Amino acid sequence: MQMNERIDALLASQSTYFNSGATIPQKAREEHLQSLLAALHKFEDRIVEACHVDLGRGVVEARASDVSLPVGEATLALRSLRAWMRPKRSLPPLVNLPAVAAVHHRPLGLNLIVAPWNYPFLLMFGPLVSCIAAGNVAILKPSELAPASSRVIAELVGEAFDEACVAVVEGGIEVSQALLARRFDHYFFTGSTRVGRIVAKAAAEHLARATLELGGKSPTIVTASANLDVAARRIVMGKFFNTGQSCVAPDYVLVERQVHDELLGRVVRTIREFFGPDPQASADYGRIVNDTHFDRIVRLIDPSKVRCGGVHDRGKRYIEPTVLTNVEVDDPIMQEEIFGPLLPMIAYDDLVDAIGIIDRNPNPLALYIFTADPEDERKIGDRVPFGGGCINTTLLQFTDPGLPLGGIGSSGIGHSHGFHGFETFSHRQGILRAATFIDPDLRYPPYTARKQTWIRRLMG
Repeated sequence: MQMNERIDALLASQSTYFNSGATIPQKAREEHLQSLLAALHKFEDRIVEACHVDLGRGVVEARASDVSLPVGEATLALRSLRAWMRPKRSLPPLVNLPAVAAVHHRPLGLNLIVAPWNYPFLLMFGPLVSCIAAGNVAILKPSELAPASSRVIAELVGEAFDEACVAVVEGGIEVSQALLARRFDHYFFTGSTRVGRIVAKAAAEHLARATLELGGKSPTIVTASANLDVAARRIVMGKFFNTGQSCVAPDYVLVERQVHDELLGRVVRTIREFFGPDPQASADYGRIVNDTHFDRIVRLIDPSKVRCGGVHDRGKRYIEPTVLTNVEVDDPIMQEEIFGPLLPMIAYDDLVDAIGIIDRNPNPLALYIFTADPEDERKIGDRVPFGGGCINTTLLQFTDPGLPLGGIGSSGIGHSHGFHGFETFSHRQGILRAATFIDPDLRYPPYTARKQTWIRRLMG
């Protein structure tokens, strides 16, 4: 079957299945979640292996991100589904009484979920958990840049679901274009801002929803009051996890000038402690996904500003953890999201100056603040628009399913994770149920002066 014919057949099958109402009962949703959960456990070793083949990722990183996190999402959804599905009561205004009002969460219908290559299982199955918990069907498009992971995703989904409920379509750009040309009720995309705009336009053509999990230059601010030992360890962990190929990775560090050199020394020392004198030999340090991204990252390295690292091997797609200092805001490395193992450190004299540097780029997906001063937290939080973040650590907001993950402006539209993801894949429908045992004349013409007086009082 040709690609276009297969896509059309899947859409027809899923539309029929959804319209039958088969996905709506709580029991059906729980069965789908349990099936996915069982498949994730069964395929755990193959998921880890695929992450290593595609990204050189170590066992601990792969299990922590691409197995444990989606398993946690599915487990939470199973435990919470009854409460999530329960209508949320609302108090009607006096003029509407006697009546009861509630918000119901209804499934959207047909969903397209497009996942990136950097966390191929987490960023596919995390949204899928929310999708099926909300009572929907979905077509999944894995990234062709992680081919081993794409094959495992297709096999896992094929074992866990009937294609009328959840199906995988593999392929390159031509497949993505074909899918975006079709009408879905909801388009969920994780990836670059450039492609996010294309997905948003495709959704707009059909007046459909689009949820975009994008990225940007996520800053880290370190003030003089911070615990520098803790800051160094947590910045290095966050920056070099998955070789810096994380949408919420610290992109650059703004550090108060009086502690710049002290923090720099700790960061360099921590890199050696984590990955040894030769990070290329470390089982905990991965590789760049392909030659194109390797070349782009290497072009951002200014040898004159390298404080540690800088070694790279194109044949092995290896770039050493690299710290750069004396970086200027106009340098090429400060003009785009790095998405790789390069950490620029910039000294600042005043928080106003640091915020000014952040303002030169679009709103970031994440922001990290290391400080012991609550007033600094407040100043930065009030002044800088960003998706989400942490105080005195990095990345961990992404691992908490109780927190919404989502950007603002060019870093994204909409949210995922836990109940927030359930809402993303739901239509919030307001329903007012009026009593019939009484039918006040107040609502009906003719609107006498007395009626108007009461209406004004009741409506406030």
